[in-house]
Amino acid sequence: MGKSDVDKADLRRTLLDRRAALSAEAVQGAQEALGRRALDLPELADAGTVAAYVSVGREPGTRALLEALRERGTRVLLPVLLPDNDLDWAAYRGPDHLVRAGRGLLEPDGERLGPSAVTEAEAVLLPGLAVDGRGLRLGRGGGSYDRALARLEGASVARVVLLYDHEVVGRVPAEAHDQPVDAVVTPGGVRRFR
Repeated sequence: MGKSDVDKADLRRTLLDRRAALSAEAVQGAQEALGRRALDLPELADAGTVAAYVSVGREPGTRALLEALRERGTRVLLPVLLPDNDLDWAAYRGPDHLVRAGRGLLEPDGERLGPSAVTEAEAVLLPGLAVDGRGLRLGRGGGSYDRALARLEGASVARVVLLYDHEVVGRVPAEAHDQPVDAVVTPGGVRRFR
């Protein structure tokens, strides 16, 4: 394990501990603020298809945002975790069409569209644990979203990470395959990187 891996593991642990300490009220308040801010993004307002994810546990909440996007006619694609940690995708058809999957994740119960379906999106909402001033995102370490982002290389797709305010940090350890995001949305505001 290299120094970058150790640094990432330490930072992940610190950030996850801080999330675990958040109250239910803080999580709910952040979800409402994130939803409002994200819906106001031009990248989402103009998108016919958005790839997103269903928040679980203390992740910054996406459920109200997913429903708001669906209600305004946006096609929302949600990930389905494959055994090799890659992501398949399926259309979001509402909260009643989510099923509990491995690792405590919620996934859509509809037809699987294949890993390349993410390329149909005009915007991708990404989970993460932190983002730095360069727009580099720190994920949980499984590499699933790194693969999805690699499929979007060269495409004009808005890459937006949803985080708590304290998760915008000075610097995250980076590796050659890490790709910057275009923006971060927090309850406190929106920051753009490119």
